[in-house]
Amino acid sequence: MASVNKVILLGNLGANPELRSTQSGQAVCELRIATNDVWTDKSGQKQERTEWHRVVVWGRSAENVAKYMTKGRSMYVEGRLQTREWNDKDGNKRYTTEIVADRVQFIGGARDGGSGGGRFDGPPPPNDADAPSGDSSFSDDEIPF
Repeated sequence: MASVNKVILLGNLGANPELRSTQSGQAVCELRIATNDVWTDKSGQKQERTEWHRVVVWGRSAENVAKYMTKGRSMYVEGRLQTREWNDKDGNKRYTTEIVADRVQFIGGARDGGSGGGRFDGPPPPNDADAPSGDSSFSDDEIPF
């Protein structure tokens, strides 16, 4: 039986990208992207909810995202969901679910006021050994709003 693990997001960066390198030198960039859902409730009142997404970008794409993207910019992301687990400093098992991006594109004008967008494609890391450890992830306390 076939299966699909595909995520597509169009949202805004909630903080500047955080670029790091693994012990083997592989670039990894962590993003927090906000998407908004707007609807009208039964009483006719407009409602809005913001959903926050953890996104991880690897390799050359990670370097480009960190170089060209800033908080508030609109981005398009394609990737797959991945859940990681680790033990925190107290020995408690922790989990995080994130989107591992294989295509990232910024939307709108360039930083210098020009027009157009940029596309940063790249493969995921070669294996999980290069994946960042659990303590490199964002905590819920770090959500900027």
